[in-house]
Amino acid sequence: MIAAIAHLGLLDEEDIHLDIAALELSALDHDGVDLGPYMARLDAFEAELREADDVDRAESGAEQADILTRILAGRHGLSGDSDSYDAPLNADMIRVLDRRRGLPVSLSIIYVALARRLGWSADALNTPGHVLVRVGPAEDPVVIDPFHDGSTVTPIELVKLIRRSLGPSATLDQMHLAPMSNRMVLVRLLLNQATRAERGGDTARAMTIYERMVEVAPQNGQGWWDLARLQLGVGRVEDARVSLSAMLEITRDAGHRAHISAALEALQAR
Repeated sequence: MIAAIAHLGLLDEEDIHLDIAALELSALDHDGVDLGPYMARLDAFEAELREADDVDRAESGAEQADILTRILAGRHGLSGDSDSYDAPLNADMIRVLDRRRGLPVSLSIIYVALARRLGWSADALNTPGHVLVRVGPAEDPVVIDPFHDGSTVTPIELVKLIRRSLGPSATLDQMHLAPMSNRMVLVRLLLNQATRAERGGDTARAMTIYERMVEVAPQNGQGWWDLARLQLGVGRVEDARVSLSAMLEITRDAGHRAHISAALEALQAR
């Protein structure tokens, strides 16, 4: 099954279409599913956005965000699932489109992908604990929250959000507004699935997700490390050695390389 996403790890960043990639990842958990109707639904969203009366006049981030939220949240009810936030289906794009409910990262993927289809600038932001979206030209962007019906996020609200995640003394830093690469958005989507599986005691499921993660993002060292950690925990020593070796190949930091090498040497003694 994982061969179905192998191409994602080979694509250049700009060639990754977030909505389609997220559906391809989701399909791994739905044997025999036909992605055609789901791709058609995304195409239909795009068509409705293009048909909006004011779409040709929308030049500022606020104007573009208004159209996105009016169609996606207002007309189609795409919103965050506060009632069952930790349910795995909220990070499963097929189920997100079925239910019109999801996590901040899964909803952000839809917003960003559709904005880009219209030729607008849009990025998912590396906000701690709660992915946000920046939409609009560099000189006039706006930050919105797809989880809360695409509402605009003010600087004060952003500080509150960060403090809920990092603690009451946290301050706003530009890294909290840094755009994520397409590949890192997919990693964050998968990380949501992996951490929930591990928290629920489903180690096999967590390992499966980490295997998908390193397939999509082979340069993601943390993914290789977590995969090796879980493999070692269930006695798959040779698999853990392979994962750590892959991590060593992509790691340039001397301290990190020494740490990985020490872990590999420890495995030699087992």
